[in-house]
Amino acid sequence: MSKSSVDANYRFIAAYQEVNARIAQRQQALTLYVTLVVSLLAALVALRPSQSGSEPPIEWLILGFPVASVCLAMLNYKSERAISNLRHFLAELERLDNAHTSLPSYNTDPRWSAGANRARRFHDFAAAILAVGGNAIGLGAAWKIYPQRLSESYVFFYGSIFLAFISLAILLATSKWSYRPSAS
Repeated sequence: MSKSSVDANYRFIAAYQEVNARIAQRQQALTLYVTLVVSLLAALVALRPSQSGSEPPIEWLILGFPVASVCLAMLNYKSERAISNLRHFLAELERLDNAHTSLPSYNTDPRWSAGANRARRFHDFAAAILAVGGNAIGLGAAWKIYPQRLSESYVFFYGSIFLAFISLAILLATSKWSYRPSAS
């Protein structure tokens, strides 16, 4: 019975394809977030008080804005951790037979990874700006349209603001989990 193994080159290629898939997921999370915020804003405006007297569940609707940004932060964190893990794996493959000492090595040379991390930091800034904007627009519109209801249900309103700040903190801290090459 012969033993079959996968060559390191194929493992390297497969891992890089997975890194690219995770990067695409990060971009898709931004699109999903914007779609959710726009949908929540449309619902907020469509449900504004009318002459019929029925009161929409605005307290629950406003929670959608920070919940969407918390989900964005968690998806961003998950993607960053997956990318970092994959890049550690790639660095191990680059070190096979000390190849990183004679060939350019993207994942083992700090010059390359530092530049990539700085560039990816702009994604984190974009996500944070979207979260701040989405929450400010959504909660601001809710306050403008339903001031009486929200002053009576201030726990929901201030709870939403608190959740928005938590998502912002996570989004700004994402760079702490970025890949950094270990000493070879």
